[in-house]
Amino acid sequence: MSSTASGKSGTWRNWAGNVTARPAREVTPASVEELSAAVRKAAEDGLRVKAVGTGHSFTAAAATDGVLIRPQLLTGIRNVDRENMTVTVEAGTPLKRLNMALAREGLSLTNMGDIMEQTVSGATSTGTHGTGRESGSIAAQITALELVTADGSVLTCSEKGTEEERAVFAAARVGIGALGIITAITFSVEPLFLLTAHEEPMTFDRVTSAFDELWAENEHFEFYWFPHTGNTNTKRNNRSAGPEKPVSRVSGWIEDEFLSNGVFQAAQLVGRTVPATIPAIAQISSKALSARTYTDIPYKVYTSPRRVRFVEMEYAVPREALVETLRELKAMVDRSDMRISFPVEVRTAPADDITLSTASGRDSAYIAVHMFRGSPYQAYFTAAERIFTAHEGRPHWGKVHTRDAQYFAGVYPRFGEFTALRDRLDPERLFQNDYLRRVLGG
Repeated sequence: MSSTASGKSGTWRNWAGNVTARPAREVTPASVEELSAAVRKAAEDGLRVKAVGTGHSFTAAAATDGVLIRPQLLTGIRNVDRENMTVTVEAGTPLKRLNMALAREGLSLTNMGDIMEQTVSGATSTGTHGTGRESGSIAAQITALELVTADGSVLTCSEKGTEEERAVFAAARVGIGALGIITAITFSVEPLFLLTAHEEPMTFDRVTSAFDELWAENEHFEFYWFPHTGNTNTKRNNRSAGPEKPVSRVSGWIEDEFLSNGVFQAAQLVGRTVPATIPAIAQISSKALSARTYTDIPYKVYTSPRRVRFVEMEYAVPREALVETLRELKAMVDRSDMRISFPVEVRTAPADDITLSTASGRDSAYIAVHMFRGSPYQAYFTAAERIFTAHEGRPHWGKVHTRDAQYFAGVYPRFGEFTALRDRLDPERLFQNDYLRRVLGG
């Protein structure tokens, strides 16, 4: 008897609460074979199919009124290959579980995003990334993929396959769910290493004027600018010979839980209720976190807890355009009457060879704007998006944006390559939804 759980579905909501969907049914397959059967059955019933991870996308990339695939039974490590330094993991595995399992094996991913609540397939399919001078997104660390395509067949692809498999591999690493449902991912890994993080406040003028040097001197550099202030908080992560010096439990609780989540949440609630208080709160917030240095294993340095819920837009601009873009964003906020309570996050990534990666073919810098959940964000995001698109910005596939296929065809040189592959793999648009129709065309 099959262990696939299937049934009538209620309303599905994403993490931020800004996207809802009412699928006709939900399926929780316990094997690749059960997933293939669910895809074929959906096609027979004339229903579209989408897989959903933990709902950390702010777009409707996973929303469907058809069959919603929940991959929580497709989890765990399938294989650790120490000779080739790869690990193959089931698609529904949360990044947190993968990171902890790798650490127990004395292994690590090279780079990570700043949270690890997402599933490996959800994170890679939307192009989730951290920051790095030479190391790219999570998807850039993939060496092979397994996916169920529209006819229910299982396709394995890598750079070493046939011409068609190489084309699928180039596209499906950041496939936005358009080419099939990923069932397993093989990542390149390396022996577990230590990172030393140095966090310190810096003025906006200093960080922007010295950005090229700060980027060049550090393996991983990022910073947060607090709107309505001239202040930023910077973070530099570099490999270390040790010894391990984790954040102490007391200072970790004060910085990461109390200040970054507890007090920050309270400040956001005050700001949402009384927007006039936001500039004063921003001044205090921007000076609340002190300089600190600590050394730990990678995922404990790259990631941090995020309990305050928000809505986010993020664009990748050419790295050389970062400082100008950011100064334009600051000037726009300074002259407007908008009240922005959330810091702006800035990161970088090297060029990669993934068809629709936001760093495809160009060294990139990311600017992420956020608003506290429940606050009106449209005016701010619209004004920010106008600045980002003037610099040929590419929006994160899982974050709020208003761009369409016509725009993407202009900023992605290989856009036509992706849509042609989609025509071959999913001619009937089994994996289509409203979001994909907008961003990829019908």
